[in-house]
Amino acid sequence: MLLIDEIVERGEGYLVCKKTFASEEFFFQGHYPGQPIVPGVILCEAAMQTGAVLLSKLVSTDGGIPVAARLNDVKFKKMLRPGDSILIESRLTERVRDAFFLAGKITHEGKVAVTLNFAVTIARAI
Repeated sequence: MLLIDEIVERGEGYLVCKKTFASEEFFFQGHYPGQPIVPGVILCEAAMQTGAVLLSKLVSTDGGIPVAARLNDVKFKKMLRPGDSILIESRLTERVRDAFFLAGKITHEGKVAVTLNFAVTIARAI
């Protein structure tokens, strides 16, 4: 379930991606019939996927993959609907060994829709 359509901007310690939600997305079927909105968990996942792409460009994962370790301070400020395009920014704020702390922000039409902080760690193959 890829929730990133394209990379829009890359800078020192941050990445901005774009996603446009098609009306056919599977999660709109039950969330909510007749009044579809993008589920919050999908928005959080989009920010974490953007963070994973950022980390893949910043650090060597030695064959491991970034996995979610923590999600904090999530604030939903705007409902998003089918057809909406969002910009997803993930910014690396701190690193402690294989733990990476990031801040995420999702905007729609220039307005903040979601903010969150999250951490990922690198899972190694067994």
